[in-house]
Amino acid sequence: MQVFTKPTQNEIKMAAKSLRDGNLVAFPTETVYGLGADAVNEKAVSRVYSAKGRPIDHPLIVHISSVENLGKWAIDIPDYATKLANEFWPGPMTLILKKSELAQEFITGGQLSIGLRIPNQQVALKLLEEFEGLGGLGVAAPSANRFGSISPTTASAVEIELSSFLGSEDLILDGGQCMIGVESSIIDCTKATPVVLRPGAVSVEMIESATGFGVLLNSIKSDTKASGLLETHYAPKAQVTLGMRTEPGDGFLAFADIPTPIGTVRLASPKNNEEYAQVLYSALRLGDQFGLKHIVVVEPTGEGLALAIRDRLHKAASGKTRRREALDLQP
Repeated sequence: MQVFTKPTQNEIKMAAKSLRDGNLVAFPTETVYGLGADAVNEKAVSRVYSAKGRPIDHPLIVHISSVENLGKWAIDIPDYATKLANEFWPGPMTLILKKSELAQEFITGGQLSIGLRIPNQQVALKLLEEFEGLGGLGVAAPSANRFGSISPTTASAVEIELSSFLGSEDLILDGGQCMIGVESSIIDCTKATPVVLRPGAVSVEMIESATGFGVLLNSIKSDTKASGLLETHYAPKAQVTLGMRTEPGDGFLAFADIPTPIGTVRLASPKNNEEYAQVLYSALRLGDQFGLKHIVVVEPTGEGLALAIRDRLHKAASGKTRRREALDLQP
């Protein structure tokens, strides 16, 4: 496994060729790092599942470089999905659409739909453009971590997660820290109106404004499978508890204006929701690096990005909004 730090155009070209040769390339997006494979190469895609320890019935998101490529992977695209694509791509949004014949079962998890997105990160976009210039059609890329654990927002986190599962021929493109820090919004566009399966930086309010439709928020109860929808996900080794009640030796994550409880280990002090999302996963990883058994997190309130942060935290707490007694804050 080789790491290219601040990759040059030539190194990105090498990475694109490596993808075409059937190897894996981890690369940054604006949300988290992805582990990429040629989306039409079944053997390469199977290596992604193996490296992550991911169940084969969990579909992968295919990354493309341009809205013009949408019709290669999807059919019967509703007008509201086209509006969303034109409004928010490149950007932190995945659209679930009816699949074309190009999308094989080893990508879709046996479903009749496909997840597509165009990332808003220059290394990722250059990689996709170079890959497509070599005849590639799309890069399948879930987050570059072991299944169910914390998504990586730095190249070093990718190495920690996957170095034992990648081969010498695989690559990591180190593009620095991801700017957003939580995974893309996933919007099911196979129905008459959009359904948000996973909240993200493209908020419910933004979707409603772009489409003119009221938006449903429905993940676990949905009949559509997509990334990050399990009740337990994004979890560190430490137990995550949501609230304010701490004990000595706990890790603590909260906004900067909330004092650090005596005896706890402060993991991060974000000043706003954007900073909270950006540092969330690195803070949880830091707790594991310190060997903490328990991390207490005060959730942000409100809508928009705060909703996405709460979604990740509830899943990190093993699907249980575990709180200590009556002192805890409500989301």
